[in-house]
Amino acid sequence: MSVYEKLKALNLTLPTPATPAAAYVMYVQTGNLVFLSGHIAKRADGSVWAGQLGRDIAVEEGQQAARAVAVDLIGTLQAACGGDLNRVKRIVKVMSLVNSTPDFTSQHLVTNGCSELLGEVFGAAGKHARSAFGVAQIPLGACVEIELIAELA
Repeated sequence: MSVYEKLKALNLTLPTPATPAAAYVMYVQTGNLVFLSGHIAKRADGSVWAGQLGRDIAVEEGQQAARAVAVDLIGTLQAACGGDLNRVKRIVKVMSLVNSTPDFTSQHLVTNGCSELLGEVFGAAGKHARSAFGVAQIPLGACVEIELIAELA
């Protein structure tokens, strides 16, 4: 099953890549690697998914937010691939920042929302190395920000 068939089966529509909110670009390619800038969690209506894990957001909601970030990342990755996600050879690395209280220790579980979707969409090529960090704050108060590195064919 192609990446696009998987997206359709999951009932996912990829968004148009966001416009950078500051002095950066959404992705940079060097050789066969493409580096996607951090994407913050947004709700279905496009508003920032704000909040802090361990205070006003539970792990399950954080996973949903991380999954939403993954959808946005895939949309940007599609632009980086010239419109053809079948060029993705491998998702290499994911780095997740989770806006969390000092005593919250389940950042890795929150980030699973992103990692699991990447696996569903890209299969074995979606398995990746990963880091998940707890941070005191994320731009615009978002609960999760995730960046990604992929290898293209």
